[in-house]
Amino acid sequence: MTDAPVTREYRTGSDPRTLRDALGCFATGVTVVTCLDGNGHPIGLTANSFTALSLDPPLLLVCVSKAAASANPLSEAEHFAVNVLQTEQQPASITFSTRVEDRFGCTPWSMGEHGVPVLMDSLSVFECARHAIHEGGDHFILVGEVKKATFEPRLDPLLYFRGSYRRLHFD
Repeated sequence: MTDAPVTREYRTGSDPRTLRDALGCFATGVTVVTCLDGNGHPIGLTANSFTALSLDPPLLLVCVSKAAASANPLSEAEHFAVNVLQTEQQPASITFSTRVEDRFGCTPWSMGEHGVPVLMDSLSVFECARHAIHEGGDHFILVGEVKKATFEPRLDPLLYFRGSYRRLHFD
């Protein structure tokens, strides 16, 4: 006799953890969004709510928690970068997801062509001009117009699924 599958369910008013677990069933890539603050200091945070929006014009979006320490600088920056992480950059993902003061101290980076911090050795990097910002509950949606995109086709992406980092497994 086989066990029947266990299905969990979220409904409005249910425990938010259940909704978070359901959302965690969608495997995502991991990014670090970076910019300079008003004083010219590099800031950044880990985000997995990232997607392409349009090819004409070239737009992407990333969702940023309003409670994040980097939220205000990101919402005010004229330019920002989305660094798509590869498997060896898991430590950077963890660093940029915490409230440590010097997130850039142990992560190799350089200044991008459009005046934003770019993490070295990323799978891909999108340097963007702010196109729009939209409200999204406890987040805001930052839309960027891609000004430059670089990528390294031989690297594998860092993935996040059900609360854990994952790697691709090829058959």
